[in-house]
Amino acid sequence: MKAGVIRTGEGGRGGLPRRARGGGFRTGPRYPRTVVATLAGVLVIGAAGCGLTSGSPLVDDVGPGSVGRGEPLKGAKLTVTSKEFTEQLVLGAIMGIAFKAAGAQVLDRTGIQGSIGAREAVKSGTADAMYEYTGTGWITYLGHTKPIVDPHEQWVAVRDADRRNGITWGPPGPLNNTYALALNQRNEKKYRTKTLSDVAALSKKNPGAVTLCVEGEFAAREDGLNGLKKAYGMNIPNSRITKMAGGIVYTQTAKGACVFGEVFTTDGRIKALNLTVMKDDKHFFPNYNVAPVFHTKALDEHPQMEKVLAPITKKLTNAVAQELNAKVDVDGEDPHDVARDWLEEEGFVKKGGD
Repeated sequence: MKAGVIRTGEGGRGGLPRRARGGGFRTGPRYPRTVVATLAGVLVIGAAGCGLTSGSPLVDDVGPGSVGRGEPLKGAKLTVTSKEFTEQLVLGAIMGIAFKAAGAQVLDRTGIQGSIGAREAVKSGTADAMYEYTGTGWITYLGHTKPIVDPHEQWVAVRDADRRNGITWGPPGPLNNTYALALNQRNEKKYRTKTLSDVAALSKKNPGAVTLCVEGEFAAREDGLNGLKKAYGMNIPNSRITKMAGGIVYTQTAKGACVFGEVFTTDGRIKALNLTVMKDDKHFFPNYNVAPVFHTKALDEHPQMEKVLAPITKKLTNAVAQELNAKVDVDGEDPHDVARDWLEEEGFVKKGGD
């Protein structure tokens, strides 16, 4: 993939089949390290759930920076995993490299297709840790239908409920990869909408002005378009709504083929295409804050895992995620390289011998 070429693959944070709402289908020829790890990481799914039979050892020449001083994980043999879409590949690499800088031997089993496989790997103990999203935990895994508005309370609820599953949630970060509507700069200047309430008002005042580009799943979900229209009182007939693949939504919105497009708030294409995201002022969409999750027995054995990751997780904002995701999806860089470069730039880890 040449620099400057925008991928049409999906983004997301995990859930039902596409991430499994978590698509991340990459069409470019790069990712040599990830491809090797994915091919090596064979999934065997049986009655007991998910079993990972192999992986790829991390060989990065890194040492402690502001995290991992004294190599508190020296002697630990840890396995990290992730889902298969861009953001998860980057987060999985961030976790693995941080553990290695802290002295651990790390096996990379990132890139599992769908949320359930990665979840089961941590739950069963075939993987020790991964980055997950609070909304996915609360709704997809734990079966709740109503999200909790306050982000911290959402995390607390997930943490407490998941203990019985042998999973421990570490402190969350500000990164919140949730749904949103966005529009291009020309349409922003024309309609001057800033919030979803503004979009609803526009749909009533000038019904012909509001057209939507959305994925088919988003159009059908109660926590997607159906619920959004009800919560905000949006008057948008089906004739004004076009369903398409997720990656195409971004380019069509940027072109103005539709006024508003469904996006994910951490997708790098938002910045690359100069789109403006509408604020969810009624807090309809669930919080999908990122947090490390651990197989509880592994964390009991190596409690320093949580301490190593805590300052890194705090630095993970939507702006950071957009930048890192864009390096992969727009510039064609390897997710692992993007993760390592960011950790080094932030001073979390250092190149070996520095």
